[in-house]
Order: sequence, then C-alpha cells, then structure tokens
Amino acid sequence: MYDFAYHKPASIADAVALLAGDPEARPLAGGQTLIPVLKQRLNKPSKLIDLSGLGLNRISVSGNALSIGAMTPHATVANSADVQRAIPALAKLAGGIGDNQVRNRGTIGGSLANNDPAACYPAAVLGLGATVVTNKRRIAADDFFQGMFTTALEPGEIITEVVFPLPVEKAAYMKFAQPASRFALVGVFVAKGPAGVRVAVTGAGQNGVFRQREMEAALTARFAPDAIANIKTPPDQLNSDIHGSAEYRSHLITVMAKRAVAAAA
Repeated sequence: MYDFAYHKPASIADAVALLAGDPEARPLAGGQTLIPVLKQRLNKPSKLIDLSGLGLNRISVSGNALSIGAMTPHATVANSADVQRAIPALAKLAGGIGDNQVRNRGTIGGSLANNDPAACYPAAVLGLGATVVTNKRRIAADDFFQGMFTTALEPGEIITEVVFPLPVEKAAYMKFAQPASRFALVGVFVAKGPAGVRVAVTGAGQNGVFRQREMEAALTARFAPDAIANIKTPPDQLNSDIHGSAEYRSHLITVMAKRAVAAAA
C-alpha cells in the first residue's frame, strides 16, 4: 500500500467535509473492494474516510417502506427478522453474497456505490424499485445505476440508506455463481410489488445491471415461468469472458429468470 491518512469522522457532515476538501480522499465502507485495490497499489488515495462511525448500520420498517442503513453488513440484512418478514428474497440474496467473512464486513452501501457489474445487491435494488438516499438527495434505482462501476453519485456524496417500497407481493433471486468468488455469472431478481413487475439482471450486461423489459411485459400479463421461456436477451448486449460467453449468459438469463419466477410464485 501507499501511505495515506486515516480519518474516522463521527458525523455525516464531518465525513462530507473531509471528502469535499480533498479530491484524492476516498470513503471506506466495508473495504471488500477498496482494501485489495490498495494492497495491489492500483489506487493511491491521500486519505481514507472510514464511514463506520456515522451510525448507518440500521434496519427499520415504517409504514410502506423497509429502510436499510448504508453501513449495514450483508450478514445483518440476511439475519434480520424485519427483512425476512418484509422481503424474504432480499434476506436470501444477502445470505448468498461471498463467504462468511465478506458477509460480515461488506455493506449494502459500499456494494451499491462500487456497482460491480457482477454484484448481487444492484439486482435487488433495481428489481424492487428501491430508492438510494444520500446526504444530498433521493435517487430512484432506475437513475442510480449508470454503467459498469458507474453511478449517479457525485464527488463527496455519501449513501446513507436504501429504501425499499412495501408490500412486495412476490419476489425471488436466482444466481449462477462463479464458484471461486461467488459473484454472479448471471443473477436475476424478479419482483411484483408497488413498482409493478420488474426483472433485473446482474453479472451479464456490458454496462452492468439492467432491466429485462420484454420479460417484465410478459410476466405482467401472466406471472408464470413458461410466460418467459422463449424470451432471449440478445448476446450482443452481454459480456463475454473467461467464465462464460455472451451466448452462454443469454441462455442463463432465461434459465435463472424462470427459476426466480417459479420460486416467487
């Protein structure tokens, strides 16, 4: 690692001030991506701003919304009775992220801010029509994800919580995991709730997570696995790498989507 200064602010205002005062400063959430990058000397921040002291590790249900603080670890989401009651599919998704160490250190806010194209949480947030709340504003999921490792976050902007609309009538997530990393080679989150029927795909798109709108239309008409059995995502829109070709990912999207619909129904 290169040398850097370490700060652990006690308030969001202090964290924002530290970030705003130095364009080379970087926020630190769970560190599951940033720490390995620092070890490999692929990033040279002047400061690390530790967000763990901001009181953002929390889960609550109020009215028609489930709110999860940005610094809530995956394991906490998976084991939360509130999440299990409100959106069981979200709890199950969180319980399938990485390994035990990753689930206890990684956070929902860190995952969303990083927006890895194979991460699981973006599929849930987009599939459930959630809202990402920052220190400045509220950003709809459809506007938040803007490309591979790219989001609508501005410099110095910090995610504070994610709000999921309730009640969710049906939802399920199915992923074909890369066996070493447990990242999604293809993951599909299907939901029917306040935002309508939504199908979000992670791990496959050239620009990261995306909605499969043809499947959404078919499932709106009839929510059943065979309603989408013949819908294929064009391979020219998908990734091709050492783990799987674009054609293979196209096939997996349909398979995982059918399984998710069956589980949700």
